[in-house]
Amino acid sequence: MNLLYYGDNLDVLRRHVKDETVDLVYLDPPFNSNTNYNVLFAEKDGSAAASQIRAFTDTWTWNQEDEAVFAEIVTAGGRVADCLRAFRTFLGECDMLAYLVMMAPRLVELRRVMKPTASIYLHCDPTASHYLKMLLDSIFGAEHFTNSISWKRSGRRSSIYKIFRRAHDELLFYKKTDEAVFHNQYGEFDETLLRKYTGLDNRGKFRLVPLMASGKTSTGETGKPWRGFDPNMRGKAGMHWLTTHDKLEKYVSEGLVDFPRKSDGVPQLKYYLDQNKGVPSSDFWDDIDLINSMGNESLGYPTQKPIALLERIISASSNEGDTILDPFCGCGTTIAAAQKMNRPWIGIDITHLAIMLIKHRLNDSFGDAAKFTVIGEPVSLPDAEALAASDPYQFQWWALGLVGARPVEQKKGADKGIDGRIIFQGDKPGNFESVILSVKAGHTGSAHVLELKGVLEREKAAIGVLISMQEPTSPMRTEAVTAGFYDSDTWGKKYPKVQILTVAELLAGKKVEMPPIRQVGATFKKAPKVRKPEGEQQGLKI
Repeated sequence: MNLLYYGDNLDVLRRHVKDETVDLVYLDPPFNSNTNYNVLFAEKDGSAAASQIRAFTDTWTWNQEDEAVFAEIVTAGGRVADCLRAFRTFLGECDMLAYLVMMAPRLVELRRVMKPTASIYLHCDPTASHYLKMLLDSIFGAEHFTNSISWKRSGRRSSIYKIFRRAHDELLFYKKTDEAVFHNQYGEFDETLLRKYTGLDNRGKFRLVPLMASGKTSTGETGKPWRGFDPNMRGKAGMHWLTTHDKLEKYVSEGLVDFPRKSDGVPQLKYYLDQNKGVPSSDFWDDIDLINSMGNESLGYPTQKPIALLERIISASSNEGDTILDPFCGCGTTIAAAQKMNRPWIGIDITHLAIMLIKHRLNDSFGDAAKFTVIGEPVSLPDAEALAASDPYQFQWWALGLVGARPVEQKKGADKGIDGRIIFQGDKPGNFESVILSVKAGHTGSAHVLELKGVLEREKAAIGVLISMQEPTSPMRTEAVTAGFYDSDTWGKKYPKVQILTVAELLAGKKVEMPPIRQVGATFKKAPKVRKPEGEQQGLKI
């Protein structure tokens, strides 16, 4: 059951995810950390347009939509309503309040879908972490707060003036109940710890650890003498054995007890180096580096998190076969980690750009081993028309995804006639050619083909493609034909220099006529392949 949903996660959770079916939730809600902190608290009059989640530009504005959601939550009553009322009294109608009002119903739904044994990790920066903790306390109960984990995400120097350099994110970790799954995680030994293993016998290196602890016991055998050693005669306040006499005798039979050579000594336990799993992880994680933009793991997504971060979370709070949910899945790091670790997963995102990136990532990393269903994408022409009418940007990203093109990341109105690109290897080594794409959701005519031809000439691109909702007219086809061909000596073929593809044709499986792009990963930076060591579960090479 691997499901990838396109849509608003609040709607998807309410409609598609049943009560108590998820074992672990990780979410990294969109929040513009680079925004000036004070701007988030500026007062608004509520008249601005509804806030929208856009890829790479996460902004929140208090408006009439937020007012309606706030009223719905407060009317329902309870601790969440009390919390939001307090926020509004303290913050006023600002962008921060809009963000918290957006998060509240989503967190309520996430708690609903979590099993009693489930946990949730909310990833945030210090700008909003304290408000989000209060919100989580109102939903999960303060008694189920487990950790505030600090992830040291940057070790770089900074010349920021009059502040300490911000170098960490927060992970707010809550268990739904005390029954939640948890496995301790361990880091590598350091030299200080290794130096404590000074003993050596035929079993290996060991250190001696106490078998007694300070303080008398009022009842039980742990306070009674054993083998002539009376714990109550030790120390000013007395002592007691750390375990029962039977267990102490078992240690002796296994050769694990070191008896003292002097009369005033006490027995100690041999603890071998190979018994130590490592240094238990604390709530400060400084051993997982931020992704290097030039590294093998980087996919070019600005908020991409390292897969090692998600692997630690999944290892700590789930078992193999448990279902992992990420309601803001972005470029799919949670999904990739769950797939690698043999956990079923559910991913939700509101942008087709994210859905497209995840599909490419899973295909690149896992190939046919990644079995999943995408829900919410257009599968028919009426679906596509509805998407184009409701959100032209999402339609554009979806249409480009049908041909494997990367959207041009430019501001609205500044695309210069280019909505997307596909890069392929040219005839000469090191020479890359491009296919430029223009997407038209409305009426099209020969003027759009002429425009595309002009862009082709200006950009010196190999091929231009016009993706159209409508069937091309005869003059449009004639104009396209007169553009000629792109000749590929490597493949010994001619490809139409200007091509017109309709959405109906793309849904039927038609592709851009062009040289194969498998020689180069320049269109989408490819995720590393998963290698399956003999006898082991598949693992992602990073």
